[in-house]
Amino acid sequence: RKGVLLPWMINTSVSAAASTRSTSTAFCSMPKALLQWGVIDQGIPFFAETATVWPSIVAVLVWRELPFVVISFMAGLQAISSDQYQAAAIDGATSWRSFWHITLPNLRPVIVVVGLMITIGAFNNFIYVWLTTGGGPGTYSQVLATQLFTTAFVDNHLGRGAAVGLLMSTVMLAFAAVYMFVVLRASDD
Repeated sequence: RKGVLLPWMINTSVSAAASTRSTSTAFCSMPKALLQWGVIDQGIPFFAETATVWPSIVAVLVWRELPFVVISFMAGLQAISSDQYQAAAIDGATSWRSFWHITLPNLRPVIVVVGLMITIGAFNNFIYVWLTTGGGPGTYSQVLATQLFTTAFVDNHLGRGAAVGLLMSTVMLAFAAVYMFVVLRASDD
């Protein structure tokens, strides 16, 4: 139970560094174990190949965001009144029907808010992409946040970097509008 919070307790930079180290053939346990079990013939540079870079970044993000999702859903589940389930049981509802008609509708606001928050966080993700891949291999894992940084501060094209930032702000404004609409609509229910 306490272990689910571990990814949140670890500093973002440390968890990004640990992710790259834990998947590199030179340092780590996972590639060595896969080699020993005969699953792979040679080491896989997960963050250095185009075939594995995005699944690796997504795995790190899922690991990092899992506590937020778990805590949010636990709170949502605890907010559902047991009276609803008891009434459904008296009416002869199966557990599947109770889930479909009680649990899911009551969790809908949580699902939407968590989904939007995760989407916004993933869209603005700079640190994991930058620290694990630097936007590479090549520019394969570039996201708008790393593109902004590279354009403005590495290539020293501040105007272009500002344009990328404006694009990011516009997209985030759209996400924020959807988020506010959902939150206000949920509070009215």
